[in-house]
Amino acid sequence: MNRLERIINYVAPGVAKKRAAARTETIRQEKIAVILNQGYGSHGASRTKKSMTLWNPDIGDADSDIHDYLEELRARSRDLAVGGAIVAGAHKTMRTNVVGTGLRLKPAFDKDFLNLNAEQSATLKSQIDREWSLWADSKNCDAAGLNDFYGLQQLAFLSQLQSGDVFGLLPMIKRPFSIYDLKVNLIEADRCSSPNLSDTDRIQSGVEVDETGMIVAYHFSSRHPGSGKSYLGGAQKWTRVLSRGEGTGRYNVLHLMESERPGQRRGVPVIAPVIEALKQLDRYTEAELTAAAIQAMFTVFIETENADDPNAFGLKPPDTDNLDGDELPSNDIKLGAGAVQFLEPGEKANFADPTRPNPNFDPFVTAILRQIGSALEIPYEMLVKHFTSSYTASRAAMLEAWKMFRMRRTWLAKSFCQPVYEEWFVEAVTKGRIDAPGIFDDPAIFRAYTKAAWHGPSQGMLDPVKEVNAAISRIEYNFSTAEGETAELTGGEWESNVQQRAHELATLKRYGLSEGAAKAAATAAPASSNVGDEEDDNDDPEGGEKENAQEDQS
Repeated sequence: MNRLERIINYVAPGVAKKRAAARTETIRQEKIAVILNQGYGSHGASRTKKSMTLWNPDIGDADSDIHDYLEELRARSRDLAVGGAIVAGAHKTMRTNVVGTGLRLKPAFDKDFLNLNAEQSATLKSQIDREWSLWADSKNCDAAGLNDFYGLQQLAFLSQLQSGDVFGLLPMIKRPFSIYDLKVNLIEADRCSSPNLSDTDRIQSGVEVDETGMIVAYHFSSRHPGSGKSYLGGAQKWTRVLSRGEGTGRYNVLHLMESERPGQRRGVPVIAPVIEALKQLDRYTEAELTAAAIQAMFTVFIETENADDPNAFGLKPPDTDNLDGDELPSNDIKLGAGAVQFLEPGEKANFADPTRPNPNFDPFVTAILRQIGSALEIPYEMLVKHFTSSYTASRAAMLEAWKMFRMRRTWLAKSFCQPVYEEWFVEAVTKGRIDAPGIFDDPAIFRAYTKAAWHGPSQGMLDPVKEVNAAISRIEYNFSTAEGETAELTGGEWESNVQQRAHELATLKRYGLSEGAAKAAATAAPASSNVGDEEDDNDDPEGGEKENAQEDQS
């Protein structure tokens, strides 16, 4: 304490006490500032920066952050999917490229582990292909009887995108003219809810877990909560369905969702992070469209100075009374293409210049769509189907999109297709339609029999010549296989192609024909010999190319 402070303390003790408290508070604030400005405290976790002071989100677990808002997220996602061009296009782009006409089964059983020779392997493959087609290609596989298995794939995937998750029940239902009893019953996300809409510690949004956190059961309501005919079904009831059978371990429920956090029980719509931006963009687009439509309308407004002579211009005035004989309001102005609108005496029509179409509309929308595409993992070119860039840029966009498509395809195959296939395989074996000795003796044997690959639509080619030559090089240098490249380029199967090609070549040989453009042209030459005599050699493109080649050599 310096001399001045001692004097103040002697003369005015109260003031000295306040000064001491102020010094202490200053020191404390300085120390707090040092702590707050350490590490992330001066950056993303700052509580003092003006840009951060109003940003204080709460911390909650996956259930708290998701379940309370699922109803709004689903409703808004579906609304944008129904009435929003961008969302509808994004959903269908993913569905078309991930599922397409359906993920096709290719049995990949482990013949070495199962000690199967070539003949036994071919027989088993034929059995599986034949029996699987009998079930999967028929609408008998659908509990509702509306789709075959490939249609169910499309429906399940699209529903998961829109609602965040979807459920597939696998009941055994005997029906006439159906060899297999296994059925797939898709349940929309809204029907999975807690009994009486009351969550507990174990049951959250219809998903029940045990003491270890493992999902053990699902609770489904007897009807959709948004059903317009709920009054016909009586009181709402809930059914508890075990996720897997207690005695058999078979799948009862397939829960298709994309998890983003540990402990997450329910999924969110794929567009959840960009719902606000999409809705605002939709409103902006609608406003611009309306303004442009109004600007394009040509309406003539006739101002009447004399109310006693409404026909002064030689035009028939509009009706002034409605069907009830009441006078129409004078402010009932209607715009239209080539419309003639009469005004009341003294009224004038004034328009602000909207300057439409707006020259800034396209660059602004493009910038927003690029951000939305980034969140959805769909490049702008794929999102709006607008390929005007160079070949390299367009191919880069397609390759980037296909990383996401392949990831989602693998997820769908593992979460939906493979479990359904395994359940079907068990029924096929128990009914004696497929011979698989020892399949129930060991899980390893079961896995060896039911291994499979699932092939979907190919990526497509922007420049077929370049991409086919690149595929040939990869095969020649052992970077890839003929089977892999066939699936990548065309979505087909190399072995099936080889068998079909052998059949085609044998058929051509049987009829004395050969393939190839040059050979086909030589075969057709006698039929066109008379025409060739009358044509100038310079008019023949092939002849011209040969002459040019000879000149270059000389």
